[in-house]
Amino acid sequence: MSTIRKVLVANRGEIARRVFRTCRELGIETVAVFSDADAGMPFVAEADVAVRLPGSAPSDTYLRGDLVIEAARRSGADAIHPGYGFLSENADFARDVEAAGLTWIGPSPESIDQMGSKIRAKEIMAAADVPILSVDVDAVSESDLPLLVKASAGGGGRGMRVVERLEDLPGELEKARAEAASAFGDGTVFVEPYLPRARHVEVQVLADTHGTVWAVGDRDCSIQRRHQKVVEEAPAPNLSETARTTLHAAARQAAEAVAYRGAGTVEFLVDGDRVFFLEMNTRLQVEHPVTEEVHGIDLVAAQIAIAEGQPLTGEVSAPRGHAIEVRLYAEDPADDWSPQTGTIRAFELPDSVRVDSAVEVGSVVGIHYDAMIAKVIAHGPDRGTALRTLVDALRRSRVHGVTTNAAALRQILEAKQVREADLWTSMLEENAGEWFGDEAGDPLVPVAAALAEASLAATSARVLSRIPAGFRNVPSQPLTREYEGHPAVAYGSRQGRLAVDGATVVSIETGDASAEVLLEVDGVTRRYLVAVTDGRVDVDGPEGSTSLTPVPRFVDPADVVAEGSLLAPMPAAVTAVKVADGDRVAKGDPVVVLEAMKMQHTISAPSDGVVSGLAVSVGQQVEAGAVLAVIEEESE
Repeated sequence: MSTIRKVLVANRGEIARRVFRTCRELGIETVAVFSDADAGMPFVAEADVAVRLPGSAPSDTYLRGDLVIEAARRSGADAIHPGYGFLSENADFARDVEAAGLTWIGPSPESIDQMGSKIRAKEIMAAADVPILSVDVDAVSESDLPLLVKASAGGGGRGMRVVERLEDLPGELEKARAEAASAFGDGTVFVEPYLPRARHVEVQVLADTHGTVWAVGDRDCSIQRRHQKVVEEAPAPNLSETARTTLHAAARQAAEAVAYRGAGTVEFLVDGDRVFFLEMNTRLQVEHPVTEEVHGIDLVAAQIAIAEGQPLTGEVSAPRGHAIEVRLYAEDPADDWSPQTGTIRAFELPDSVRVDSAVEVGSVVGIHYDAMIAKVIAHGPDRGTALRTLVDALRRSRVHGVTTNAAALRQILEAKQVREADLWTSMLEENAGEWFGDEAGDPLVPVAAALAEASLAATSARVLSRIPAGFRNVPSQPLTREYEGHPAVAYGSRQGRLAVDGATVVSIETGDASAEVLLEVDGVTRRYLVAVTDGRVDVDGPEGSTSLTPVPRFVDPADVVAEGSLLAPMPAAVTAVKVADGDRVAKGDPVVVLEAMKMQHTISAPSDGVVSGLAVSVGQQVEAGAVLAVIEEESE
């Protein structure tokens, strides 16, 4: 057996910090590698030493195995932990690590190869008597619908498409290949039957080099958006004992079939008592914390011990209580869940939950990487308690600087089907209208923001400082303040104090660019903390944290865009331009393809017309709101 002394984590963000934490507990030195875009991120500062990865494209640096191995050599690391994503399931990288005389904290390259192709993996599983789903793409008929197109080399929902009409299959295959090639460098895809009412359940496995294979419980990951997991929990609730027994046995069979070692996850579709193999992830999963919380095990420590040659001893502990994890993303659910960028101005969550985060105050969320900024995990003696704790933690969270999905996560967790554990993979899309609706949130949030801004403006005034906040020479006409996505707030000064219709202003206490606003409605007083900075207003109230963008009172004519302009919905890179100036397009035709945080977004023509003012080219970086092109409607 070998003793690992210094670990380089070939990854970034939250998972790098997670591995460093266990290494510190084990007395192992740590090495971070980082791109220029990540130089100021917390994981870089938390490592004992850090090595810059040179490269022009920040997202590509972590994919350069040669640079990572050279960083290990220069820093004196004797082992490499791949985390998840990037090179974690790259068999050639694993071989190169071992060839360099370093310890690879992961499965053998042969196992990665066998499971790396989902097509080959299904063949191996079928030979091992593990039940699978399959369909011959060349012989598909109406009876096979709906279908699911999937990338052979990756996961995370990228390269995945649902097909409900046979005539759509060729186009969806082309889109899936393009997205898979962009995300994983491999455009191979395959097709399988789509079971929209099935559940996504996976089994955590651990296998040592002495022939022992553990099935360390199960997790339900059915709540997904665009085939990307949103909520994960352990143990999988409302699972029949027949299905659970089959799952654990099949997972062990899968691991044994490829002589697996280390930590891995075997994923299944569960339809009643029926179980079907989906894929095996030859790495640590994003959702591994729920298994750790329920089974009292440190999976990273287990990975390291197995890599050192230590045997698994004893038995897998029985599950204790229930754990639920949500992925907190920098994204705007109200804008089709588009990824967001910005600088984190506040980041606080209650001590009642475990937080595995990629960011801290001052961190910059950019366009180059996945939009997940943290995982929030609640553990309780039962599922109901864990759910309640997690919902409360999200409500009390303070995240300023980027729009997040925190409020949407609460709505998901509070939905009747979720509370009753009636789960299936398409439930979020099917219930989105009911769960999220068109509510604008707490109506007092913009009120508190407007009153706080007015008070701060009055207290900071250098001239006429004795004039009350909200004072006007014509008292019959109130002042107004408007924030994007919210109705305008009308307020004024009454007897020297700020007042607003529909609520009683109990008090406003101002500080340095911040204020505490107490508002009373129907005898109930609510407290709002408001911070004003960098053209944004952040409000923390009883229903959570909200960031508001003030609407300018006067618009610069230079900021008005031409009618028919197509605007970038987010900061992104231009990966394809489908038209040229002068081209005629029909409504819905693709014009520009953007990529942000490894996801592709097609910008389509809003109407029939002619392309003019094409302003972008492939490879260009654009900011949110940038004009991409103009579609001029043809006059009849």
